[in-house]
Amino acid sequence: MVGPTTLNSVVLIALAAAMAPLLAQAFGRWISIPSTVIEIVLGIVIGPAALGIAHKDDFVNTLSNFGLVLLFFLAGYEVDFTRIKGGPLTRAASSWAVSLVLGLAIGALLALMVGSGAAGGFTIGLALTTTALGAILPILRDAGTLPTPLGAQTMAVGAVGEFAPLVAVAVLLSGRAPLRSIVVLGVFALIAVGAAILAVRPMPPRMSRAITVTLGTSGQFAVRLIVLVVLALVWLATRLDLDVILGAFAAGITIRLLLNSTGEREIETIESKIDGLAFGLFIPFFFVVTGIGFDLRALVSSASAIALVPIGLVAFMVVRGLPVGFAFRRHLPAPELKALRLYAATELPLVVVITGIGVDNDWLTAATAAGLVGAAMLSVLLYPLLALRSTAPSSVTATATVVP
Repeated sequence: MVGPTTLNSVVLIALAAAMAPLLAQAFGRWISIPSTVIEIVLGIVIGPAALGIAHKDDFVNTLSNFGLVLLFFLAGYEVDFTRIKGGPLTRAASSWAVSLVLGLAIGALLALMVGSGAAGGFTIGLALTTTALGAILPILRDAGTLPTPLGAQTMAVGAVGEFAPLVAVAVLLSGRAPLRSIVVLGVFALIAVGAAILAVRPMPPRMSRAITVTLGTSGQFAVRLIVLVVLALVWLATRLDLDVILGAFAAGITIRLLLNSTGEREIETIESKIDGLAFGLFIPFFFVVTGIGFDLRALVSSASAIALVPIGLVAFMVVRGLPVGFAFRRHLPAPELKALRLYAATELPLVVVITGIGVDNDWLTAATAAGLVGAAMLSVLLYPLLALRSTAPSSVTATATVVP
């Protein structure tokens, strides 16, 4: 049974989630603030750092983790390999390799600044190489950018910026020997590829008919099937001692391949239902709980952690934005290239995850983690806003394009 204290927190989190889009709309008269940022800020307000009226416990953490799972599921689902294969994906991968080198170098310097050891420097460096594809996808979708060449390039950069750090976390931060981690990851990859191959095959007529017939009934077979695939791959990832978000990302890719054989109208209906489930409940729950767990007191008590907020914001741009800008410099006009750099430097969910691993293993202090997460929250607030302003409506062509 859920106790009254837990229920109080759940209701307050739901209240914050409901208020966030209203506040975003109100602030939109002067400045466009992503709803995710407002959700985090409201979480800080109701959490222990301020009012202290909402708290995390096992039940709240479970709901929050499911929100994180759905965030990465949708990130994987939005990756359209027919649009990003070839040049965009190659450039995204090569730019991430440069980001990794830069990130580890800057991470080592920042570790010296905050008094962390080599493991802390590696953790900071890895966190700097991420891109918050799940956080910027709603912004790209609402702005009508996803079907454009800029949308395809951003999708490629974001997919690599989330998947590559996840693999690095699985191999290097899991606590296992690297060779054993690679073997475990390989087993998971084989199973995930097998699921993807099955998904590409034509859907059995009975299954296709069940999806169509139950879309408007209480059966909701399509939604239940998607939830099953997500939970199955997340369960597999946990059984192999991998992070759940790796399973969620793989599930998103698998479901996209599975639905390719479904009619366009059915896909639109299914997507609207999944969006309602994810963005209506679980994803905002994750961001509000992220705010509740944000250690503001540890941040303000440490001068080096406070300094890490603006330094981290700049480091995101140096580590992610500059290599991406160089790799794509001949493939986008100047305003869209600037936007791509800004989107690439937008980070948050994986920064929360990676710094959390660092704190759990005593590689990072809570104050250092709070400084990096604070920088990531600022990146979600500032960089997409600057990216949207850099691309005039006339410069965005609203047609789906395979980018060379």
